[in-house]
Amino acid sequence: MKDLLAPFEFEFFRNGLAVAVLAGALCGLIGVYVVLKGMSYIGHGLSHAIFGGFAASSLLGVNVLLGAGLWGVVSGLMISGVTRRRLIGSDAAIGVITTASFALGLALFARFGASGASFDAALFGSILGVSRGDVVAVAAVLVLALAVVVIGYRSLLFTTFDPEVAEASGVRTGRVDALLMLVLSLSILATMQVLGVTLVAATLVIPATVARMLTDSFARMLVLATAVGALCGFVGMNLSYHLDVQSGPTIVLVGATLFAVVFVATGSRRAPRRQGFDGHGSSVAAPAAPR
Repeated sequence: MKDLLAPFEFEFFRNGLAVAVLAGALCGLIGVYVVLKGMSYIGHGLSHAIFGGFAASSLLGVNVLLGAGLWGVVSGLMISGVTRRRLIGSDAAIGVITTASFALGLALFARFGASGASFDAALFGSILGVSRGDVVAVAAVLVLALAVVVIGYRSLLFTTFDPEVAEASGVRTGRVDALLMLVLSLSILATMQVLGVTLVAATLVIPATVARMLTDSFARMLVLATAVGALCGFVGMNLSYHLDVQSGPTIVLVGATLFAVVFVATGSRRAPRRQGFDGHGSSVAAPAAPR
């Protein structure tokens, strides 16, 4: 027991653990919309886009959080705008915009210098650089995400399942999508310190997918995905310390293991569950258009 509690004596670990739990909960919550909208690749893409902003900000001497955050928001809005024009699919828009941004970041680092702990931490995450300020930042984004989900619950639900019907019914789906992209970009930016840009996508997809296999209810899926994400963050951080492995990969591997267990346990019940949920069964009935 003493060995298990030993890491809690260090402030860097306590801060890292708090950020990991909050980040897991945040990614789990937002990941529900990402998964159900069939845009699982968006987390991977936006994280790479934010890396481009991180590189540019670092080299230009601009505040990294401000520069990378603005870069991510602009990339997200560009993806949303291109997709809404229906000239190309969302996967193609994500691929073009975000990979170009990631390539720009790599090119900037290659041209002006890229070695060092900050570069590795941006790619793979590191708990050593986590401060109380990072804890506050992630907590603030989580509160913002919760407020958006609670206040805009019906519009988000309607837009997620029937965007065309929602738009015809008076829901401003463009604004809803833009708001979701904004929260998603802020979530990726806030969690980059622990998870790194290469692993954020997994923390967005895995908790939501696990929750999807466990329930037919959209509301319960939000709660379960948030709880699963927080649990993976807690267990992964503790394992990363004892195994002396980077925090990001460990958190993702914990989530992947949980996914495998749940998949095996619920595999035989998947067909009817998918039909009830995706078919807009009673548990996720589309809400009436707002007046």
